[in-house]
Amino acid sequence: MNFSAMKKLIYIFFASWVCVTIQAQDLDENQPQDATAKDKIKAARVGLITQRLGLTSEQAEKFWPVYNEFTQKRADLKQQYRVAEKNINPNNPDPKQQQALVDLGLKLKEDELNLEKEYSGKLMSVITAQQMLNLRQAERDFRNIIINMLNNRRLQQQRKENFRDRNMKLREKKN
Repeated sequence: MNFSAMKKLIYIFFASWVCVTIQAQDLDENQPQDATAKDKIKAARVGLITQRLGLTSEQAEKFWPVYNEFTQKRADLKQQYRVAEKNINPNNPDPKQQQALVDLGLKLKEDELNLEKEYSGKLMSVITAQQMLNLRQAERDFRNIIINMLNNRRLQQQRKENFRDRNMKLREKKN
């Protein structure tokens, strides 16, 4: 078995294991998210991106610190908006606060674009242009995979609740 086939097999096994593990977790919406679940999601993301980009070990060694720094800074920008959004009272909206939130959102999008330009240059010194395009597609694909998994989990939870409710109604009718 050649290295490429073995790498794909390991990736498929790893991705399947993460998917099964995440699906198997029966977390209640009110419970705090499990740190190990976040670690598993992060590991699956690393696996997917590494596989999709076809990173060599030398590239991966240089790529991941830069990419992780970029994603952390991007997450910080998004967090700034979420914090500002929480400060607006939905029951008594202030037009000035709402305008400030719109302005902040535009500024943060501009900052995110500048951040992407800066880190695109840094990443392009490590990976090729094709790998950069593959990175963007891999990020979109991974986000869609996670959204689908969350939707599936939510549907399973709703089915369990519906089943439990039907059983309770049947028990009440018998009594």
